Amino acid sequence: MKTTIARAAFGLVMIAATTAPAFAQAGERARYDMSNPPWSRPGYRLAGAGVPVLFPELRNTPRGRAFVMPNFDANGDGRINRREADDANREFARIAGPRRDRFDWDAYGRDPRGYRDGTTVVETTTTWDRGAMRNYGFRQTPRGATLTLQEDVLFRTDSAVLRPGAIEKLRPLAGYLRGNPGVRVAIDGFTDSRGTDAHNQDLSERRAASVRQAFDDMDVVRARFSVVGHGERQPVATNGTAAGMRLNRRVEVTLLGQRADRF
Repeated sequence: MKTTIARAAFGLVMIAATTAPAFAQAGERARYDMSNPPWSRPGYRLAGAGVPVLFPELRNTPRGRAFVMPNFDANGDGRINRREADDANREFARIAGPRRDRFDWDAYGRDPRGYRDGTTVVETTTTWDRGAMRNYGFRQTPRGATLTLQEDVLFRTDSAVLRPGAIEKLRPLAGYLRGNPGVRVAIDGFTDSRGTDAHNQDLSERRAASVRQAFDDMDVVRARFSVVGHGERQPVATNGTAAGMRLNRRVEVTLLGQRADRF
């Protein structure tokens, strides 16, 4: 990726901290007004039980706070809990290396000309495949645009290990999420009614977590996801037939607040 922001993670910060659109299309140059970002204003601070857990480089500097709040407040409550703090620390450790105290935010996040004119320039080849996203067949739900992935696309029977082809199935969606860093995602796992309630609940949770891990492996920040297993609850078809049970064994991925007709 050709970009004045060296790594994608900080690119999320710079964009999420503004009201500008997420990313430019491939090869375009987009300017983001950073003349009065929220983290530069008096009184802007982190809050929540996870703040003491954060690395000093994150909780004690304006750039560090900007890194945390837009990207790791996973439940959107304006506070950082311990799990969110752990996610922020883990990502910062990955991009900063062993000498976090010497991390150069300027070199990492600024245009080479600096912010002196109140703007920064982001140049990227990040884009997403509209045709592939359309082929997912998103439907509109109260929560957003929802995609249903059936068990036989993702898993073998009674397994939470993704099939080899499942990653390729998810890759266009991962590309969309990398290109639209403000979009948050819900992953919900469901089973049919065979087996015990406890087994089905555990299987649905592990399957939803496996899908989230796949996105994590494709460099989509994990703090953007909520992951829930519903077991055999909320069937979409009868469990009295093989065809109905097949429909009930599924994972749903919802792009929260997004319109299905966008794709």
